Amino acid sequence: MTTPFMGEDFLLSTKTARRLYQEYARDMPIYDYHCHLSVRDIAENRKFNDLTEAWLAGDHYKWRAMRANGVAERFITGDATSWEKFEAWASTVPATLRNPLFHWTHLELKRYFGVKGKILCPETARSIFDACSAKLKTDGFRVRELLMSANVRVVCTTDDPTDTLEYHKKLRDDLTFPITVIPAFRPDNAMGVENPEAFNAWTDSLSAASGVDAKSWPAFLEALQSRHDFFHEHGCRLSDHGIEEPYAEEYGDAEIRKIFLSVRKGTPADAGESRKFKSAILFELARMDAERKWTQQLHLGALRNVNSRFLKLLGPNTGFDTIGDWSCAVPLARFLDRLDAVGKLPKTILYSLNPTDNAVLASMTGNFQDGTVAGKMQFGSAWWFNDQKDGMEDQLRYLSSMGLLSRFVGMLTDSRSFLSFPRHEYFRRILCNLLGGDMERGEAPMDFALVGKMVKDICWDNAMAYFGLPIKEAVRKG
Repeated sequence: MTTPFMGEDFLLSTKTARRLYQEYARDMPIYDYHCHLSVRDIAENRKFNDLTEAWLAGDHYKWRAMRANGVAERFITGDATSWEKFEAWASTVPATLRNPLFHWTHLELKRYFGVKGKILCPETARSIFDACSAKLKTDGFRVRELLMSANVRVVCTTDDPTDTLEYHKKLRDDLTFPITVIPAFRPDNAMGVENPEAFNAWTDSLSAASGVDAKSWPAFLEALQSRHDFFHEHGCRLSDHGIEEPYAEEYGDAEIRKIFLSVRKGTPADAGESRKFKSAILFELARMDAERKWTQQLHLGALRNVNSRFLKLLGPNTGFDTIGDWSCAVPLARFLDRLDAVGKLPKTILYSLNPTDNAVLASMTGNFQDGTVAGKMQFGSAWWFNDQKDGMEDQLRYLSSMGLLSRFVGMLTDSRSFLSFPRHEYFRRILCNLLGGDMERGEAPMDFALVGKMVKDICWDNAMAYFGLPIKEAVRKG
């Protein structure tokens, strides 16, 4: 019997998997603890003009696929009309077969717009574009309504320490909006000592935001601490670091003071100085997290902006990053141990962009569990190039084999699109299929109370217990 494309049993290959999904996963709310959504768009309840604006703008996953399909840049990030850009995407979609974009595209069209039984292609492009764009122009498809229709209850955005958080404050004070939106502290700019011009401009902004003149290394740390405190007051309980590799060089305070002053005078740090400075910053920020009982997230292994021509043309985050291959085991162990030795290791989530590091990160978490928090050290969800079926299954298998899958805090979108939340459904179906297969093969008990609770925990309950966010009462009541 042929299984229909993306039918109700999509990715669910057994009767048991289907029951797990339908009864324990499908209706659980979404706790999206890491994304790149615009908090301003949420606060202002943005209305999109058309499907291109809602779906293609800023989505470098789609941009990469379009370039690979021979689409000229004008129809991706250039001055082509919205319809021309959508038409170019529609012509690309059939070529994405077996890429996760093929599944995500049709799942998003189905869940948000009710598009069923159609493959997006040149022949269907016009009707889909017109119908979806017409819906997006209505009040029922504004940003907040899109979030609520996807059963999202908690969203953590990604915010620079210099951000005013004005839109977060508006959302926190708006009791008519039932979704909790919380900032996450993303201090990557505090590490960029190879580029004095950019570092100094950002440090000046940090000084202005904190009211602390960051003219010395101690003052720089004081300014960062001030902003850390400010974020905490606005509900933040997570930091996030997008770093190539863990930094854990040996350094002395005098060395870091000297490097900081030199960079402030316009001299770029050399490779060795840069690694020492980043090691010091990473340690100090983790200390701040531990003292506030925050969770630190380490996104490891992205080799960014490898195409210099397009970096100059379009800037960063436009689809020219790739998987790096740094060795992470030794420096990661050293970094975590350095914190643990002085009682300053916060709750930590480790994400691997390079799938060859899955076993390293999964095993590393077990070295620093200390009994204070269930699942204190987490091997994070399949990230970026890995957030597809094979990558999610691999992450779940490694975590299961080397840690406690039952304590996993689950999926996130890591997305800039308000239409990306069906990725949680995608993950939940994969999770239920994996566990349902175990049950049918006799590798797990045919106990739906036991396994079903595990599914619910991973979908929602573990994150609620782990992060400790100050959430709105409407969320708390479910």
